[in-house]
Amino acid sequence: MKNEINVIGLMSGTSMDGVDIAYVKFVNSNNMWKYECLQAQTIPYEERWRIRLSQLHKQPIFLYPKTSAYYGKYLGQLVNQFVKKHAIQADLISSHGHTIFHQPEAGFTAQVGDGAAIHAITGLPVVCDFRTTDVALGGQGAPLVPIGDQLLFSAYDACLNLGGIANISFTRLSDVKAFDIAPCNIVLNRVARWLNLVYDDGGKIAASGIADEELLNKLNDLDFYHLQTAKSLGREWINEVFWPVVKSVSDISEADLMATLSAHIAFQIKRVIEKYRPEKMLITGGGTFNTHLIEQLQQQQTTKIHIPDEQTIQYKEAIIFALLGVLRVNNLNNSLKSVTGASRNNIGGALYGDFSALI
Repeated sequence: MKNEINVIGLMSGTSMDGVDIAYVKFVNSNNMWKYECLQAQTIPYEERWRIRLSQLHKQPIFLYPKTSAYYGKYLGQLVNQFVKKHAIQADLISSHGHTIFHQPEAGFTAQVGDGAAIHAITGLPVVCDFRTTDVALGGQGAPLVPIGDQLLFSAYDACLNLGGIANISFTRLSDVKAFDIAPCNIVLNRVARWLNLVYDDGGKIAASGIADEELLNKLNDLDFYHLQTAKSLGREWINEVFWPVVKSVSDISEADLMATLSAHIAFQIKRVIEKYRPEKMLITGGGTFNTHLIEQLQQQQTTKIHIPDEQTIQYKEAIIFALLGVLRVNNLNNSLKSVTGASRNNIGGALYGDFSALI
C-alpha cells in the first residue's frame, strides 16, 4: 500500500447541481487515514445534461449505454480541464457517476459514467461502479459515505448530509449505522424551479410560507419513515410515492409548499436525532446553506451541531468517494454490512487502467 496517494474524486448527486471535483491527498500512517483537499470545484450542469440525466430513466433502452459512454467522456474532459487549470498530477480518478436507477429491493442499481471512457480520455486509472457489488450481496448499495465518516470524521458522533437526499451516519456505535432519512434538496429544488429559480436561497421562500398541516401529516405517515431495516431512497420512490402525496393536497402556494417540505425534512431529521442522541453532529451538503432549515434543526436540544468550512460542506462526499477508490485499489472493504444490510462487508468498484504503480 502506498503511504501517500493523490486522487481526483468525482461526485454527482440527486440534487443535480453539477459535478463536484475534489483533488485530495491521502496519507496512511499506521492504518490511520488523513486527508488534505488541495483543490475543489463544482461544474454546474448545462441544461442539456440536466434534462438528459433526469429523464434517462424514461427513455428507450439504447439511450442508457449511449449516455453512459458520452457522460464518461464528458467527465474525462472535465478532469482534463481541471488538471490543466490547477497544474496537478493525480494518481487515480475515483468516480461515483450519476445514479439513474436505484431499486435494491429488486436487486439492481445503475450509475452512468463509463469508467472506460473516463480512462480513455484522461489516461489515468479509474475506479467507478461502487454500489453494484453491495446490492448483489443483498444490500442497499447505499449509503457508502459512512466508512469515510468513520475513517476521516470520527471526531463527531454523527455526520448529517443535506444533499439531494438527507442521510446520516453514526460513527461511534459498535457497528457503524447509517441510512437515508428523507428527500431534501431534490424536492426543494424542484419547487424552486416552478418559480424559475435554481434553489431557494437561504430558505427564504420556505420561511415566508406557512406549513400545511394536512400535507405535513400525510408525508410524515409514509411507510418508509417507519422501516427499521437498512434503507435507502432513490428517485423512483420520490416520483412514485412522495410526489403523489404532495399533489393530493390542492390549492397550496409554492411558498406554503416549500414551508411544508422544509418542516417535513426537519421533523424527520429531529426524530432520528432524538432516537440516537449524538453529542456532536457534523452537517455538510448544499442544504447546509439553507438557513431556514438549519434554524429548524437547531431547535432540537440534545445535540451540538457543527458546521465546518465551506470546502468541507460542499465537497465532503467527493472527498469520501476519492477515499473509497483508494480503499478499492488496496483491496480494503469500502462498504459496511451494518449500514447497507449486505450479507458481508465488501469491496466495491470496477477498475479501468494500469494500477500496478499504486499497489
